[in-house]
Amino acid sequence: MPKRTSARRMGRRTSRAARRTSRRVRQAAALPAMNHPEPYVSVIIPAMNEAGTIAGVIAGARGVHPRCEVIVVVNGSADKTAEIAKASGAHVIFYELPLGHDAGRSIGAEVAKGEILLFTDGDLIISAAQLRPFVKAVRRGADIALNDYSGPVRSIIPHPVVLSKHVLNLMLNRPDLKGCSMTAVPHALSRKALSLLGTSALSRPPLAHARAIMEGLHVEAVHKVPVGKLNRVRRKAGGTDPLQHLIVGDHLEALSLLLERQGDRAGFSDGSRRREMVR
Repeated sequence: MPKRTSARRMGRRTSRAARRTSRRVRQAAALPAMNHPEPYVSVIIPAMNEAGTIAGVIAGARGVHPRCEVIVVVNGSADKTAEIAKASGAHVIFYELPLGHDAGRSIGAEVAKGEILLFTDGDLIISAAQLRPFVKAVRRGADIALNDYSGPVRSIIPHPVVLSKHVLNLMLNRPDLKGCSMTAVPHALSRKALSLLGTSALSRPPLAHARAIMEGLHVEAVHKVPVGKLNRVRRKAGGTDPLQHLIVGDHLEALSLLLERQGDRAGFSDGSRRREMVR
């Protein structure tokens, strides 16, 4: 039996290395930097002065499905957000002035063509692997797939927004959702949910969330993305988050709608109380 020569061994090593390299190249093949002409998933990204993150956000969004479109609603930006988004192949809708909190969701949903709408934000770089569970949940039957993130709940004094989310879900008789809400991204909607709620409702996420549950849509928390760690810290005016009052007010409006539709006790029984005995 002939001895193996060093040349033959080297040749085998080289061949194996070449095969490994070729496999790595195929796995890292770049996704096309363009929207699919017939998208199954529409990813909607409101953005304002997000030039530093928008390319990474779009790259993650692009990988959620082979038939994907990315819609970036740029509003009130003074930087190159729109130009970078266009160069990344997104459909860019540009407004010179700020639209207001969450208004970009409604505008993006108006033009979306996909059967599934996935919402994220222009300042949150989230990988495709972290976004796909929301798409998969809608594909298997969910109408609204929420981020399974309830916010910080171990504080002695809870944050008003976190408390508002928990209270709303309790009042909606969905304690299983804890603090999960359409206020937080990422989350995904079916076309059925969009048709029932309407695009304008998406600008006020707590109201849309309450209506979805009251109308019997299948709402579930499907995957946790800890967006609290990803969100940049906002400047506070007088020690208060500038969006806090707006978001809490939206939750109060959602509670008002619930009480209007289901009575003063929101459908909960009065227990064993005999109020007629009280003088």
